[in-house]
Amino acid sequence: MSLNSLSQDSMPDKNTPPPPPPPPVNLSSKIAPAVLKMRTTSPSKHFTSQARSEDPGPAPTGPYFFYGSLQDPGLLRHILGLEDNPTFRPAQLKGFKCRLWGQYPALLSGDPDNTVTGTVYEVQTVQHAERLASYETASYQAVPCAAQYTDCESSSQLQAHVFLFVGNLRDLSDGSFDLESWLER
Repeated sequence: MSLNSLSQDSMPDKNTPPPPPPPPVNLSSKIAPAVLKMRTTSPSKHFTSQARSEDPGPAPTGPYFFYGSLQDPGLLRHILGLEDNPTFRPAQLKGFKCRLWGQYPALLSGDPDNTVTGTVYEVQTVQHAERLASYETASYQAVPCAAQYTDCESSSQLQAHVFLFVGNLRDLSDGSFDLESWLER
């Protein structure tokens, strides 16, 4: 068939727009293909967490070493429902390092040459310990640690608990946490 043999009716009109693209497979879905792929892929492909105990039992009471936002007396007072501001003692923790999980610090173990500074607060009740654990989310777990007071009263070591990051390590970035900057936000 030659070009001359085509009739005017069979030639496309130059002013006619091209046909629309094919509809999506699922007309009710406006979800991006990458998100659909992620939703249908095994979670183990996207999430790698550190080991965490399945049943940590009741939240422990006693001294807690705080290295992030819980060092703010107003925040801790609000979380625990205290009438007065809490009393902290300055302390340090050896053998740990901090990275950032968004704007929050994430404590990791296994750096024997590093020291993290913070404060110690005496948690009196299981209810208060559970409120702290709830504030810290499932990405943190209270674990025993050996902290050391750094104030003039005493520089002795003590057994305490600290919230160790047990979430996805790929979500962490380098940087440091500054309480004053965090409070300004």
